[in-house]
Order: sequence, then structure tokens, then C-alpha cells
Amino acid sequence: MTSPGYPFSAVVGHADLRLSLLLNAVHPGIGGVLVRGEKGTAKSTVVRALAALLPPAEVVAGCRFSCDPARPDPRCPDGPHAAVESDTRPARLVELPVGATEDRVIGSLDLERALTEGVRAYQPGLLAAAHRGVLYVDEVNLLHDHLVDLLLDAAAMGRAHVEREGVSVSHAASFLLVGTMNPEEGELRPQLLDRFGLTVEVRAARDVDTRAEVIRRRLAFEADPAGFAAAWSTSDTELADRITVARKALPEVALPDAELRRIAAVCAAFDVDGMRADLVVARAAVAHAAWRGAAAVEEVDVEVAARLALPHRRRRDPFDEPGLDQEQLSQALRDAADEAAREPEPDGPGGGSSPEPQDSPEPSGDQGKQDIQQGGDTGDTTKAPARPDETFRARVLQIDGVGEGAPGRRSRSRAGAGRALRASTSQGSGIHLVGTLAAAAPHQLARGRSGPGLVVRGGDVRRAVREGRESNLVLFVVDASGSMAARKRMTAVTGAVISLLRDAYQRRDKVGLVTFRGADADLALPPTSSVETAVARLRDLRTGGRTPLADGLLRAHKALAVERMRDPRRRALLVLVTDGRATVAVNRGGRTSGDAVGDAVRAASVIAAAGVASVVVDCESGPVRLGLVDRITAALGGTGLRLDELSADAVAGVVRAARAA
Repeated sequence: MTSPGYPFSAVVGHADLRLSLLLNAVHPGIGGVLVRGEKGTAKSTVVRALAALLPPAEVVAGCRFSCDPARPDPRCPDGPHAAVESDTRPARLVELPVGATEDRVIGSLDLERALTEGVRAYQPGLLAAAHRGVLYVDEVNLLHDHLVDLLLDAAAMGRAHVEREGVSVSHAASFLLVGTMNPEEGELRPQLLDRFGLTVEVRAARDVDTRAEVIRRRLAFEADPAGFAAAWSTSDTELADRITVARKALPEVALPDAELRRIAAVCAAFDVDGMRADLVVARAAVAHAAWRGAAAVEEVDVEVAARLALPHRRRRDPFDEPGLDQEQLSQALRDAADEAAREPEPDGPGGGSSPEPQDSPEPSGDQGKQDIQQGGDTGDTTKAPARPDETFRARVLQIDGVGEGAPGRRSRSRAGAGRALRASTSQGSGIHLVGTLAAAAPHQLARGRSGPGLVVRGGDVRRAVREGRESNLVLFVVDASGSMAARKRMTAVTGAVISLLRDAYQRRDKVGLVTFRGADADLALPPTSSVETAVARLRDLRTGGRTPLADGLLRAHKALAVERMRDPRRRALLVLVTDGRATVAVNRGGRTSGDAVGDAVRAASVIAAAGVASVVVDCESGPVRLGLVDRITAALGGTGLRLDELSADAVAGVVRAARAA
């Protein structure tokens, strides 16, 4: 007997999370929920508990694709459904594992029928199982890119299309998408982020009484799951009944024109991209009104919907903190009240007129700037600019050669463990099992097969052709010494590094940050998938003191060596940002060579000997140029750039690693 799950109504706190899930249960057209939060906050527990509250589904009997008897899919692979017989089953919660294969997600050739009957037939995947139910993706930010693409296509079109192994299938795949993620492990790609209708931030309560109640209920559930579930069954039943009532009332809920204009005004005030936000807020407001039992949408419904639908859409930069300030939302609603009450002026057949856009006032020359003291090799410590003056879109920064690292979007990869694009008789490596079986299946009768098993000839063998892109480890080594502390220079450096970090974010890289100043170097950020954390550390960077360049390079070498042991297939790219004016030699048991530049060159040679690709950004400026960075670049065997080349047109386009793995 299956042990009952944790009851939905027994969850302590997380009001916005529970409300978001319930609103999507009332109106699946909202588009799902993304749950962001630190580990150990019951994200998965709450999502799994939702399935028990959903109304049972009426499906066509025997249909593997859960067709609705009232409106069967005319293109259903199990159709056409002429004489429709209905069946009732519980609502499904289908989990998509992070390590799922493409075949498991979209389906594949039915190997059993291919082996026993010699025919090509389609075996449905998880997208088919999730139709008219919930598709739950735990750690959705860690999904491989090709699986994300499949998920995006199905979520956008409401259908899954399969063209592979001689099988051509299209089936309905409309589901409530729920994803959970820990932002510390990296952000979502913007395309997938926007597909989620609502988003919720969850954090563990800091109130002692609340935390104590969480512990009390969890221990009670673990001691007697059945008894605990029975104690909360009445509350869960009431919620399930309320969902059913709200679903039935949903088509009758009115959306007055004044509230519709309020929605449009609020979305415009937050400057969100596209029109999806407006539609999601409208649907969520209607669902909230139905949940309250109201006959029409009111301001309170719009406020709740905006609070849940806009936080992840108002980010103007990948590194902006998600969230929505409540006071800002209240002000936007107040400003929208007049707009909502105003009658639209006629403008031809199309309706209201469009106001002329207003230019934003130009900021004053001193606005948003921070004075950074001119620094030499002194002990002075100043803070780097909170925001760089200029960032830009970096071009592709790649490592030469072909690697075998984790899937990503940067350097070329053999994709030995990635998806097989096709089966081939001559190209590729390894056996393409499905392609081989598909080639052999039609010939079984001619080959005289009479029992189980498959008769395979040499000509049936197909090889898997795999190709793709990999992600890399990009380790930034940033000179934070006094000679780099001039405001103009450090601002440009910060802007350039953040631009390259944005590129790393988009290409699914791991990043790390080493800084050096004063007497030693510091691994400010161990290699991580959370590029946002790297940006935060960079913006908090302090400058000043002497220049221990050799220590910075040796610290980077140590960090790369550790990471190579953890993940030997992931290739690394070192990005050194410095003016090369080393002033601190390596301390060897209390002794130094006294040759700081020579030590830096030798440290660079150690990194080059390890086969690490590198890019060196020369930040030296002024009338007297020592050219020390050229020696470091030559020792690294890397590619050099000057600081004045770090512009929107020049940066990273000329940066290519000169060494292969």
C-alpha cells in the first residue's frame, strides 16, 4: 500500500506559493508556477501535494494521450475516436528528472513492437503523460539545453511533435508547468523563465514559533503518515471542492474594462517586455476573483495577480535581483486608477488612441557615480563602482579545438554523451541502437524469423552521429591593486568583466573569481554555476595596496587543478585582467626572490604547461607604458587585448584561446 503524501493544507506558511498553485489549478491557462528558493524550504513537498487536490480527469477509454471525451483530438495517434467511451482517472503529476533522456521526454520507437512484430510504432513520453495534468520539473535551472528547447516548444504550442527513427507523430501536450529551483545553482534561461506564468520566492521563516510548528507537523507526519493525512483530510477536501466550484464559475467571471485598463497600465508602468505579462495578469486576476467567489474582477484581484506575475518579467538585466517592491506596486496601482477610470478616446475602427511616448529625463553628469580615489601601490582601500558606466553584448568567446564537457552553448563539443542527431551507416561513433533496430525490423519476415528475437545483418548497423556545444569553466583573475584603482580604469574593467559574465550566464558556463591585492590573492568565488553571485562579488570588490600578480596566478592555478579533479572533462578558460605591474614576489618559506615580475612570468608558465587557454586584458594606461603584460601574455601562450579595445564592437570578438585542451 502506498504511503500517503504530505497534505497540502498542512503546509505552514508559504501563502503566495500555495495561492499560486491554487490559481493555476483553477485556470491552467495562467501558464504555471516557478518556485525559487533556498534548499530545505518544502518546495517539492508543496508541489507534490497539489496533485491530490485536482479534480479527476475524464479521458477517452484506452487512449494513451488522455483525450477529452467531449473534445477528442482529431490528430491523436490513438485516434480517430469514433465511438467515444469515457473513463475517469485521478489527475496526474508527472515529474521530469533533470537527467532524463530526450527519448524519455518526447517518446521514441516502441522497441517491444519492433522486436516482436517488426513494425514501427510510437511509444509516448513524459509530455504525453502530462497532458491535462501537471508537469513538475525539480531543479529546472539544471536541465540540459536540448531538453529545455523541447519543453519550450511543447509549452508554447500545446503540442509535441516527434520526427525521428521513421516515426512522425504529433499529439496534444497541454499541461500545468511547475518548476522549482535554487538560485544559488544558476539562473534560468530567459526564454524558459518567461514561459512560467507566475513566480514565487520562498524562504524559511525566521520566526521561532513558525519554525517550531513546521518541525512539530513534520515529525508527526513521519511518525504516522496515514493518521496525519486523515487528520487533515477535511481541510484538503474543502480545498479540492473549492477548486471545482471556482473552475465552474470561471467562465462567468466578468473582467470590466476599467480593470482591464488597470492591468495594462500596471504592466506598462513596470516596462515589461511583450504582451504575455498583460495576458497572464488578466487570467490570474479572473482566477483569483473566481477563487474568492466574486462575479467580477476587482482591484484586489489585479494587485494579487500583478504581485505574482511581474517579478520575473521586470528584470532588465540577467543580473538584476528578481522581485517586486510592494510600495512600487502600490504606487503603480494608484497611478493606474485614473487611467482605469478614463474612457478611451476613439481612434478610428481600432478604438482608443495611443499616447505619445515621453522621453526619460537625462540624468545629470554626477548621477549614479561614485568617486574612486586615485591609487598607487599604497595601503589605501576603496570600493569599486557599484554599477559600471558601460556594459555591452560580448561576442562568442571560445576555446579552440573540440571538447567533451557538459552540455552548453560555448565551445565545440563531440557531444559523446549528448543527444544523437541521427543514425548513419558511415559516420559517427558507437552503435545507434534504435536506428539499427528500425533498419532491421521491416525485413524480419523476409529473413524467416519465426520466434522471439531479431535477425540483424551487418547492413542494418547504424552509428550515432552526435554533435553540439559544451559549457566551460571561465575563471576571472582580476587585479584589484592600487595601480588599478583609478576610477575610469576600474569602472571600465568592471563593466567589461560583467559583460563577459553575462555572456557566460547565457552560455551555461561555470565561473570563478580570483582577486589579488595587498600581500596575497583570494579565491573570491569558487567555481560555480551561479553567475549572479560572481557579479555580486565583483560589484563589492575593493581596490588598493600592492600587486601580488604571481600569487594571483598561482591561486588561479590551484583552483583550476582542484576543479579539473572534480570535473576533468570541462575545459577551462582563464581571463586575466591586470596592468602587469607586479610589485610583490612569491613568499617561499619566509624568503622571496625579489623579482616580482619574474615570479609572475614563471607562474604564468605553470598555467600554460597545464594546457589552460587564456585571455589577458591589458589595463596599463598613461604616458609611460612598461609593457609588462606582454611578457605575461607570452608566458601564458594566450591572446592579449588592450583596455581601450574593450568596446561594444571590439571586445571578445578578437578573443580566442590560442591553445586547445
